[in-house]
Amino acid sequence: MTHIDFHVRPIQAQREHDLFICKLVAKAWQDGQRVHLHCQDHHAQTALDELLWTFQETSFVPHAVLGSAAATSVAVTLGVGEEVPDIAQVLVNLHPEVPPFFSQFEQVIESTGADENTKTRARQRYKFYKDRGYSIAMINA
Repeated sequence: MTHIDFHVRPIQAQREHDLFICKLVAKAWQDGQRVHLHCQDHHAQTALDELLWTFQETSFVPHAVLGSAAATSVAVTLGVGEEVPDIAQVLVNLHPEVPPFFSQFEQVIESTGADENTKTRARQRYKFYKDRGYSIAMINA
């Protein structure tokens, strides 16, 4: 059964939140995990795509947008909508709703987000998982 990790974040600027997400993705990738970031929209996808290349001064996380030629040869993908990679263990959900395909992954990483609105939506996602009996770890980050 899919395991859910909820990262509880303080209210912060969106960029600070995105840097935190990049660090989580880098750690999972370094641990040998295949990761998919489910973005809310193309704007968020583009911002994270750029940030994953530049957030560390001495390295980067090899990644690609789903649908691109490179997406089949990297361990980290980004996408919007219903499309998911064929093989990935970790889903980082950056969408305000629970994606219908979340249970295809061994682990789902959720965040309470950067502001009160995203925290409210995170509470709804938490309730969704809890009501369905999923194992949830709360991580104060």
